[in-house]
Amino acid sequence: MTPVRVGVIGLGGFGRQHAQTLAGISEADLVALVARRQASLDLAHQRLPGVPGYLDLDEAIRTSGAEAWVVATTTPSHVEITRRLLEAGSVVLLEKPLSSSSEEAESLADVVRADSSNLMLGHIVLFNSEFLALQDEVRVRPPLRFMDWVRHRPTSRLRQFPGENPMHLTMVHDLYATQALVQSADPIRVEAQVHHNAEGAVDLVQAHLTFPGNLLASFTAAFMSPDGGPANGYDRAEFFGDGWWARMSMNPRPIELCDDQARWPLSLEIRAHPTAPTGMMASELRCFCRVVREVEDVPAGARYQDALQVQRWMTRIEQAYSG
Repeated sequence: MTPVRVGVIGLGGFGRQHAQTLAGISEADLVALVARRQASLDLAHQRLPGVPGYLDLDEAIRTSGAEAWVVATTTPSHVEITRRLLEAGSVVLLEKPLSSSSEEAESLADVVRADSSNLMLGHIVLFNSEFLALQDEVRVRPPLRFMDWVRHRPTSRLRQFPGENPMHLTMVHDLYATQALVQSADPIRVEAQVHHNAEGAVDLVQAHLTFPGNLLASFTAAFMSPDGGPANGYDRAEFFGDGWWARMSMNPRPIELCDDQARWPLSLEIRAHPTAPTGMMASELRCFCRVVREVEDVPAGARYQDALQVQRWMTRIEQAYSG
């Protein structure tokens, strides 16, 4: 397969991981890095010297030669940037969530192909080895009755991502994973509550969804853990079915190190090695390249229509906790 010429827009921590992973897989040719600040480009170029950098998106679209783009910017900019790329004829991998509102998310419908082949949502959980194993078990075992998803992040996330909500930043991953497990069924009941810190920012969201067949799902996402713990906090999930249960600890991965403080070198299943990337991001980006080359369909769970469904779930959760 001819390598896909890919650019990355947004060079925060996750955007840099996308860029480093793309630079290491044979399916892609990293041809552009786009950021709002020169300092972000300078930091990325320490690992990726020679990759053209841009502060102007229009110039990057016009001159980089990229045929596909990864958008890893802040949530409020997702729809506007994605529209510009799709209208220019590019194929886009957009990090979740699609938008902060259902109405804005649905505004892309006129530029997204019916099969979503020009827009794939970033959904690394779909490529996570633990989750893939769980899906295999769910397919052959008696029905699920209860799921409990928990994601905790350090309090510093509120400083790093001002205005972001734990639901949009972290819980959204578990909502997408649940969507895959319930085969896109919509919840018949939604309950939720939030907690605000001393400054009035939302630092915890809890949601309880009831699906057909009396399947209950509980979700907790918080920015409450001390900054001295794992940089990416910790994630766990538990599942109960008729006569069986399962537990996943997806983050941090089971390798620990301690010098002046405790560290978790591989907090997520992402190793953006410059020559041999491994893990769920590498698998996701290889899949995206096959989508661009039209040798694979966008996987269920990463299509535009899947994103719209989860966006509607988040709207219902917001309505539930805001009264």
